[in-house]
Amino acid sequence: MDAERDGDPAGPAAAAAARERLVRGIERGGALRDPRWRAAFAAVPREAFVPVFHDSVLGGYDRLAGDDPDPLRRAVWLQGVYRDAPLALRVDDEGRLVSSSSQPSLMARMLEALDVTDGCRVLEVGTGSGYNAALLAHRLGDAAVTTVDLEEEITAAARERLAAAGYRPTVVTGDGALGCPSRAPFDRILATCSLGAVPTAWPRQCTAGAVILAPLGTGLLKLRVAPDGRAEGRFLPLPVFFVPLRTPGPAAGADGAYEADAVGQGLPRQALGDDRFRFLLGIGAAGLLPQEAYALWRRERRPPRERYGVTVAGDRQWFWLDDPSGPYAWELGGYPNGA
Repeated sequence: MDAERDGDPAGPAAAAAARERLVRGIERGGALRDPRWRAAFAAVPREAFVPVFHDSVLGGYDRLAGDDPDPLRRAVWLQGVYRDAPLALRVDDEGRLVSSSSQPSLMARMLEALDVTDGCRVLEVGTGSGYNAALLAHRLGDAAVTTVDLEEEITAAARERLAAAGYRPTVVTGDGALGCPSRAPFDRILATCSLGAVPTAWPRQCTAGAVILAPLGTGLLKLRVAPDGRAEGRFLPLPVFFVPLRTPGPAAGADGAYEADAVGQGLPRQALGDDRFRFLLGIGAAGLLPQEAYALWRRERRPPRERYGVTVAGDRQWFWLDDPSGPYAWELGGYPNGA
């Protein structure tokens, strides 16, 4: 019997039904208003890209797989695949998350925020499972999509899964902070990993009018590239949390030490528990001292993410509040490899 007749709890029929439920849930949340992106999410099988994931259990991870001989565990696996939640794909020996598949509703909002049109050439930085690249390829065609990740183990697996699902975008193994010069220019760059600063190589590989969408700290930054190569834009209201961009050298930006330093300075719990303040703290690469950040947060009445922006001009970039030429502007550090 085929899976549909067999009643396999993780078979094609069950997966199709779970996929449709996920799509309807994302729609109810206000995303997938573009019917072409809805069609992509309805068509691309997420289960093909996460045959194994690690579910957080009691401080550790339980491995769930689509080929588990236990039908009940396969059903749990499929339920997890189509839960609107991020999935841990790779965990190192110390239990740290190395690679993940993002929350589908967040992916939908980010893809719609790219404002793609037919013919757009897109670079995705952070291949992960390959699922996001498949969505892009479904919408724009294989030839329009390039995706890059640092490790051959990740890109080889993603390339294989993409091909098995019927998609063949260009999958590159390399340092995402350097972009992909051989495939440039790009009309859109989408990062699915957290940054401490915008790699200056990216605007240089973009066409005039291109969009760069990238998580910076816990904010989602949307830049527009001008004809002279200057990239500027604001943060979207959406809070985001991603695995940091991994490069061969040290990463740019702050780590947990910056926020720990803020705690050590005795700032009020009200501030430390406020999402808007924590966002400001997370842009540690701007060199804002915790007390300085707190004073600004109070003075400007808890400014939301969308009041902040970033400008990238050549090798220089700065983080600002309200106006890129205004009184509140702080230099952002670049990537040590010169990207």
